[in-house]
Order: sequence, then C-alpha cells, then structure tokens
Amino acid sequence: MAKQFGILFGCLAIGELIALIPGLNIPGSILGMIVLTALLQRGIVRPQSISQICRFLISNMGFFFVPPGVALMLYFDLIAEEWLPITVASVVSTLLVLLVTGRLHQFLHSRIKHHNNGRNC
Repeated sequence: MAKQFGILFGCLAIGELIALIPGLNIPGSILGMIVLTALLQRGIVRPQSISQICRFLISNMGFFFVPPGVALMLYFDLIAEEWLPITVASVVSTLLVLLVTGRLHQFLHSRIKHHNNGRNC
C-alpha cells in the first residue's frame, strides 16, 4: 500500500512542481492527475498496481467533503444574502456543462464513426 501511495503522491508532487512554472494557472492537483493519466496510458504504471489504494480512496470519499462542508458554515450569512445569484449561476453552469459535454460527445462519436467507415471501404 505504501508503494501505491508513493505513486499517487509522486504524481501529485510532479504536478505541483509543474504548477510552479510562471504563467501557468493550472492547479498542481489537476496537473498531477494528467501526469498519472499519461503514465497509465503509456503503461509505465499499471492499473493493477494502484487499484487497491484507489478503491480505498473512493470508498472513503465522503470523508474528504467534511472540511469544505464545515467551511460553508462560515459563510451562511453571505449565502443567505446572495442565494439568487448563486442559484442562477449553479443552474446555468450545470446546463452549459451538460450541453457542451453532450455536443462534444456527439461530435466526437460522429467523427470516430466516419473515420471507421472510411477504413472499411
């Protein structure tokens, strides 16, 4: 299990180091996930080598939402004052994400299907 933690935290550390590049406004955690994805795709890290720790983290994911939930309690007064803009922004952004994701999926699916049909000719 220590090796698995080492792989995940190593990718996180590499992501954090990359995030230190001036002008790069991407969080280190996101860059770390990209590094891990690249390692998995290239076969450098096998999914079986980190599956146990991933299952553990996923099964305990609720625990990671406790600190942000407690922090929200500090802002109840602000949320009560600004509930309408918060609600509108949440609904609009959710709909935009659904729309863009759906359209992108349709576009990529048609491109892949078109590309595969061209091969069969």
